[in-house]
Amino acid sequence: MNNKTFDILILLGRPASGKSEIIDFLQHLPPQERQQKYHIGEMDIIDDFPMLWTWFEEDHILSNILHKPRLHTDEDNYFKYPYLWHLLIERIGMEYDKQLRDNPDYHQTTTTIVEFSRGSEHGGYTEAFQHLHDNLLSRAAVLYVQVSYTESLRKNRARFNPQRADSILEHGLPDEKMERLYREVDWETFCAPDQQYLFINGLQVPYAIFENEDDVTTNTPNLLAARLKDTLEHLARLRGVV
Repeated sequence: MNNKTFDILILLGRPASGKSEIIDFLQHLPPQERQQKYHIGEMDIIDDFPMLWTWFEEDHILSNILHKPRLHTDEDNYFKYPYLWHLLIERIGMEYDKQLRDNPDYHQTTTTIVEFSRGSEHGGYTEAFQHLHDNLLSRAAVLYVQVSYTESLRKNRARFNPQRADSILEHGLPDEKMERLYREVDWETFCAPDQQYLFINGLQVPYAIFENEDDVTTNTPNLLAARLKDTLEHLARLRGVV
């Protein structure tokens, strides 16, 4: 572990809560500033959205071009099998394991950013975290971006660009999917046992909440910078990287 930067930061929150905007902000910082102020090294991002979107594209090809059965989703792009949500989390662990395999000194320079969102309808964070590998969890800290469902829905509508539906910063969900998948989330019950740590598979994982109901991640870089610095400073102390 680099004693000044996170090894792994798991970034959670409802769709359009501001997770991707936080990553984009960090990516555009000078490396020294990012390390000193935010405890983030070189960034390696593992996000389950591109994996999920690949399934949508494959099913479109199978159904509409090859006229074959869809593998992952139905005609409305809902997963055919609930366990596919857990498959995505297992894939995150697999991608992380490959990095450690190929570079034993990976975390001397690199912070892995893991990003995903889960609603109660498909198991929530309670079930998702059961599928994160212990070698990942043992190095991780969690940042939860807190917004209400109403705010998540508003920003989801505002950011959606149908010409770039595969884009990290411009993808969106139809209102009915937001309602079904993300109106209810289990974060509050998941983190309720302790105000600083999550207890998963015998491991103690520190967490912090980034409040974003006032949307500091959109067009207010100074407010975002200050709030993110304070929140990550607190989280870094819990993780022991300062």
